[in-house]
Amino acid sequence: VQLQASGGGLVQAGGSLSVSCVVSGRTFSEYVMAWFRQPPGKEREFVAAVSRSGGITDYARSVKGRFTISRDNAKNTVYLRMISLKSEDTAVYYCAARDLWGLGTVPTTPANYNYWGQGTLVTVSS
Repeated sequence: VQLQASGGGLVQAGGSLSVSCVVSGRTFSEYVMAWFRQPPGKEREFVAAVSRSGGITDYARSVKGRFTISRDNAKNTVYLRMISLKSEDTAVYYCAARDLWGLGTVPTTPANYNYWGQGTLVTVSS
């Protein structure tokens, strides 16, 4: 399984940006998908997750109301739409995938994801 993230870049505070992640190698709809991020000098943290069907989402408190995770199972792609960006959103954003996860919930810790993309850098200037 390969995950390829893209779409990062430089944006001003208050602006918006979308990142995406294409998954190849197996049936995309078998995976719970998530975004994590790692700010400079800090540990990796949960951002958002979406269930296999897209019907269940979860967000970190710091991004709730500003970020939206979605997926297109026909395109093997998961998206993260970010608005009202803040300087503290600056980080490398990683997409992650988890197979064989039960219905009804989505995992929010890095240890529960078994496939990772290479990351894409989002820089928010103040």
